[in-house]
Formats: sequence, structure tokens, C-alpha cells
Amino acid sequence: MAKLNFGGVEENVVTREEFPLSKAQQVLKNETVAVIGYGVQGPGQALNQKDNGINVIVGQRKDSKTWDKAIRDGFVPGETLFEIEEALQKGTIICYLLSDAAQIALWPTVKKHLTAGKALYFSHGFGITFNEQTGIIPPKDVDVFLVAPKGSGTSLRRMFLQGRGLNSSYAIYQDATGKAFDRVIALGIAVGSGYLFETDFKKEVYSDLTGERGTLMGAIQGIFAAQYEVLRAKGHTPSEAFNETVEELTQSLMPLVAENGMDWMYANCSTTAQRGALDWWKKFRDVTKPVFNELYESVAAGKESQRSIDSNSRPDYREKLEVELKELRESELWQAGKTVRSLRPENQNASAKENTSSTKEVFRKQALKTESIG
Repeated sequence: MAKLNFGGVEENVVTREEFPLSKAQQVLKNETVAVIGYGVQGPGQALNQKDNGINVIVGQRKDSKTWDKAIRDGFVPGETLFEIEEALQKGTIICYLLSDAAQIALWPTVKKHLTAGKALYFSHGFGITFNEQTGIIPPKDVDVFLVAPKGSGTSLRRMFLQGRGLNSSYAIYQDATGKAFDRVIALGIAVGSGYLFETDFKKEVYSDLTGERGTLMGAIQGIFAAQYEVLRAKGHTPSEAFNETVEELTQSLMPLVAENGMDWMYANCSTTAQRGALDWWKKFRDVTKPVFNELYESVAAGKESQRSIDSNSRPDYREKLEVELKELRESELWQAGKTVRSLRPENQNASAKENTSSTKEVFRKQALKTESIG
């Protein structure tokens, strides 16, 4: 394990150089990895393991959309795709990748199949950290650990296919066999991690819930909406307001920040932009920091987890979710964004082909109509 300096703080990190794929394959050669759930993280993690030569099977409810998706992705019913309980029985490592609410519902079934020496794998510390709310308390004679990719399953898969890797955290909650470290790191490499940094279940879920509600999703949407609404109220058109709020950030600036850091991006923009950013960033920090403190305390107190469990477990959750998503989708901000995205050159080419095909179809129908009239 390497110790790397992150801004003056040393952390334990595992890289592909010290734990190559060949070592991961050796560690997992006698394991059957059962991926339970084929929704958000399941496809990316299962397919990456499969492509990396790991003996991976998928457990999913039969005759569901996700069962059909697994078949389309190359998993074979009766060979590498099974009903959930059969996969649980066959698996020596159970990758528990259902949603948090679904994990609670299925837990009695999962626990029944966690026999001595098996491993229970998570990609989120929710179920274990908030076990008073979830009831997820593993037997003492199984390994319990997590690998949490810092991105969606779609990104994990996409980056894997590009020969890249997504950073992941790892944590060991319970080492019953003495092999938990090798098992978790091997799985982290097998699912396509670029490198793995050490954490624990509580820190993972506290940072994750804060991040999702904060800069990753909640705060960024709030900031987008605030700036867009100010520009619109001051007389700017939707296209101008969207381009200055979202498009330039996502298409131009964020890729540069990802490649080289914020300081490099500041150093390579206009002096006017540079001066304004340096003058204003601390004001935004000072205004939003109390909100982030409030958010973190809500996460740590278990309020956010309880709210998620309560809302996501309701039978009408999907219907209510669609109403909330519709509000975002149909807002002027994101309707403007839809038009802006359609004008990107790569989408224009696809659109042009589609329009050409549509035009040909119109002419074909007109010709048939003319022939029938004649």
C-alpha cells in the first residue's frame, strides 16, 4: 500500500501498479461473485468484472426489464444469470447493489445465504452505518467491505471501455476470514477502479450523502437555477442565460479543471474572468458554508437516511418522483438546455441524418399516395 501526499496530508492508496489485474484474478480465482441488482451500479460492475476474467454471475428478478437488460448485455439464464435467491446461494462474494430501500426489503433473504466464510460487498455505507434504521446486521463469520466508485455505473463502464479508471474508496467493516483486504482490493481493481483510497463505512456514507445533496447534484442545480433566473430577470434571452450558466461550464471549463486543476484553469482564462473569479469565490464559499454545515449535521444525525428510507419505501414513490423530475425537465432552464444540446455539432450530424431519413420517408409516402390516386 502506497502513502501519497494529498495537499499536505498522507493517505493510504492502492494503485494498479502494486495490485495489478493479474493479482486480482489470482485472489478471486476460486470465488463466485454474485452481483445482486442490475440497476445503477450493477451493469457497470458486473460487465467490467466479466471482461476482466472474474467468475461473475447476476442475480435479478426474472421477467423484469433489468433481467432482459442483463440478457442483452451477454449474461445467460441458467449459466451466469439467475433468480436472486439462486445467485445468493451460488455466490461466495455477494455484491449487494440494490437501492438502499430494496436492500432493507431483501435483507432477510440475503442474510439466510450468508454462510461462514462468504463476503458481503457494498458500494455504499448506508445499510451498515444506519443499521438501527435498516436492520442490516451481518453475521460475525463473514467478511464485510465496500468499494465505492466515485461516479455512476455508466461512467465506470464507459471509462473502463476507454482504458481508463474511475477513482474508488474502499473500506473493511468486518474481517472474519483474514482475507478481507485482498478480497476487497481485488474486487476494486476488477470493477475498474483507477486507484483506491482508504475510508470507513461511516465516512463513506457521510461524504456521499453530503456530496449528492451538495456540489454533485443538489447545490449545482440550485446555483444553476439562481444564476439563470437572475440573467432572465435582467432581460437576457434563454439561450444566452443557459450558455453562460451551464454550457460554458460543462463543455469548456470543467474538462480543463478535471485535467489540470482550478489554478491552471484560472491561469489560462482571460484576465477579466480571472480577476472576477478570484474576487468572488470566497464570497460564495462564505454564503454557502453554513448550508453545507447544516447538511452535514443532518446526514450525521440520521435525518437524511430516514427521509430516504421513508420516501423511497412508499408504494407511490415512482409516481411522485416522476412529478418532481417533470418539474425539472419542463423548466425553461432545461428546455433551453435541450435546444442548446441539439445544436452541438456532434448532435447536428445525427439530427441531419435523422431529418434526411424523415424527409425521404415523407417523399416516399407522397409518391405512393400519388400513384394510388393516379
